[in-house]
Amino acid sequence: MSRYTGPKARVSRRLGTNIFGTKGETVALDKRPYPPGEHGRTRRRGNPSEYLFQMQEKQKARFSYGLTEKQFRKIFQEANRKDGVTGEIMLQYLELRLDNIVYRAGMAATRPQARQLVNHGHIDVNGRRVDIPSFRARKGDVITLRTKARNMVIVQWNIDVLDRQSPGWLTVADGGHEVTVKEIPVREQIDIPVREQLIVELYSK
Repeated sequence: MSRYTGPKARVSRRLGTNIFGTKGETVALDKRPYPPGEHGRTRRRGNPSEYLFQMQEKQKARFSYGLTEKQFRKIFQEANRKDGVTGEIMLQYLELRLDNIVYRAGMAATRPQARQLVNHGHIDVNGRRVDIPSFRARKGDVITLRTKARNMVIVQWNIDVLDRQSPGWLTVADGGHEVTVKEIPVREQIDIPVREQLIVELYSK
């Protein structure tokens, strides 16, 4: 399975925001709030181009959700075929990924950790095991941790200590071990800091 395995702080410094949600990225951004590389501190671009802004927004979204370029473009193309606001539909598709729901519900500290829980078969959807992180949940779906995962120290630590507030379109129950997709999220309920319209403009060229 293709996924980014390089230095996370480097990506976050290049894009100017904590992409993967780790403490190391926060520290790196505080200590070195400029792009990586030999000339990162002194780099001068003049007036940044429109294309640069569009590319940065796309990279923020792609790395945040842990997708390859091919996967991300495929989701955009699917969203573009539907009636409605393409950028919002694209973000809805990304939010409804199984690994993202596991993360949003507080079962995992980061999206990569949530992806690992799904990959290792620790998640049920409507009572059936699903080990595909890109599985797209629908309204009414119930996602639960399997018994083995409930007894994992790291999972219980995430639920008890992180105590992440789940978004309004999810309902968490059973002590944090179960989450129901109450509704399809609207843009106001998706807190990822990207300007999706710039991504739409980039792919529409």
